[in-house]
Amino acid sequence: MDLEYNKNEDQIKLLCSQLHAKEKKTKMGGGEKKIKEQHDKGKLTARERIDYLRDKNSSFLEIGLFAGDGMYAEQGGCPSGGVVAGIGYIHGRQCVLVANDATVKAGAWFPITAKKNLRAQEVAMENHLPIVYLVDSAGVFLPMQDEIFPDKEHFGRQFRNNAKMSSMGLVQIAAIMGSCVAGGAYLPIMSDEAMIVDKTGSIFLAGSYLVKAAIGEDIDNETLGGATTHCEVSGVTDNKFPNDQACLDYIRNLFDKIGHNEKAGFDRADPTPPKEKPEEIYGVFPVDRVKPYDTLDVIKRLVDRSEFEEYKPLYGKTLVCGYARIDGWAVGIIANQRKTVKTKKGEMQMGGVIYSDSADKAARFIMNCNQRKVPLVFLQDVSGFMVGSRAEHGGIIKDGAKMVNAMANSTVPKFTFIIGNSYGAGNYAMCGKAYDPRLIYAWPTAQIAVMSGNSAAKTLLQIRVSSLKAQGKTISPEEEKNLLKEITDRYNDQLSPYYAASRLWVDGVIDPLETRRVVSMGIEAANHARIKKFNVGVIQT
Repeated sequence: MDLEYNKNEDQIKLLCSQLHAKEKKTKMGGGEKKIKEQHDKGKLTARERIDYLRDKNSSFLEIGLFAGDGMYAEQGGCPSGGVVAGIGYIHGRQCVLVANDATVKAGAWFPITAKKNLRAQEVAMENHLPIVYLVDSAGVFLPMQDEIFPDKEHFGRQFRNNAKMSSMGLVQIAAIMGSCVAGGAYLPIMSDEAMIVDKTGSIFLAGSYLVKAAIGEDIDNETLGGATTHCEVSGVTDNKFPNDQACLDYIRNLFDKIGHNEKAGFDRADPTPPKEKPEEIYGVFPVDRVKPYDTLDVIKRLVDRSEFEEYKPLYGKTLVCGYARIDGWAVGIIANQRKTVKTKKGEMQMGGVIYSDSADKAARFIMNCNQRKVPLVFLQDVSGFMVGSRAEHGGIIKDGAKMVNAMANSTVPKFTFIIGNSYGAGNYAMCGKAYDPRLIYAWPTAQIAVMSGNSAAKTLLQIRVSSLKAQGKTISPEEEKNLLKEITDRYNDQLSPYYAASRLWVDGVIDPLETRRVVSMGIEAANHARIKKFNVGVIQT
């Protein structure tokens, strides 16, 4: 191994070590004290409930672990958005699991909580998966009610989704394992079956204090909306249980008897590990985002037997397209190429830029994958589309539009991994969040923004200096240098994959070695939902 390989390996392993430490801290939710309070009440935590419910030693693909990271500092923070969500297995059956984390502000809903819950429901709806809600929430976080209550993608959207999923025939099961108040009470009761844990679970539109204030009635919460009331008097809930474990056991028994739906029919062979060692990704992928590398070196460490059948290898070389298998599943891969190649005019570094011929190639490849029912995997390390007179005269906008059109209308499931740069329109063309990838994850090496930090900082500096000059103010070279640093630091913070993950622009940040597992579980989930016929619409030629 050469010096460059060792340098890359050290840097990426450090980034992954930082990632794993951040994961461990985030999974503590509200901290040890709050966890102890849950246990003292005889309750499991949100993560303990999910671990108890799902099959032992099975995989759990968490969605939105870093939601809310670094946000709401004035309110004390909201790790993981106050809710745990992901795809897991119950009796070998894939499902979406959602559990309020009562160690975080008593499970109250922040704006990011609503966004994360809607994302979990979206995953269930897109993939026709059953969903389980483990409810333990104090309701809307009132100091921020204007950012969570009334808009289209706010709190109320989840109940609309409850109704839509019911009409789609998707199984929804809920367990009330703590507080369930106000509008939040509709979520479990709009599910197919609702359980409640005795003495710790309660559900009502208004608690005892509000009832007293509103109508003057004196009543305690247990009598108002406890397990006995709703199982024996109102009939709102279906069964009550003495503790969390008994309730979760009942849910497991329900899953043992759910029927099966027709599959989409994606092809899967026997899974085979890559021939090239996957951990060598750490060495072949450079952290320095201006360094060239061959994306095929990365692909061969992700795909079964390291076998990759490239499509049009001699044409449109700044994009690599081809067929492979990941954990047995047939996939079509589209990846940016950043290696240095020899041309008639000398050496050229591709730099992850999309040219007209590359966009044309990708559009054709996407259509082929849809024709053959092959899921698509995008590996983003893109600087954007080529600019300049030669590119414009060559029709880069037209060819870029072809690629975006084909990708946007693709009906086979799409999975996106941001492994390096994700800048400008390149983010869109390579199936960014706006284009409905079934799952989208970032490596710790990712950066997501309109343009690179250096380019953006210089542009923003020019705007700021021009504004100051227009006001008749002068700026010294030293002040200009300090201003550039201030702008660069702020912009670089926003480039971070954790910044994107905290806002759910991506579903999470993963170790590169987790990529195969995410693809495999994602396609397995997608295989539950039949796909529509591909119709690309109008593409200008």
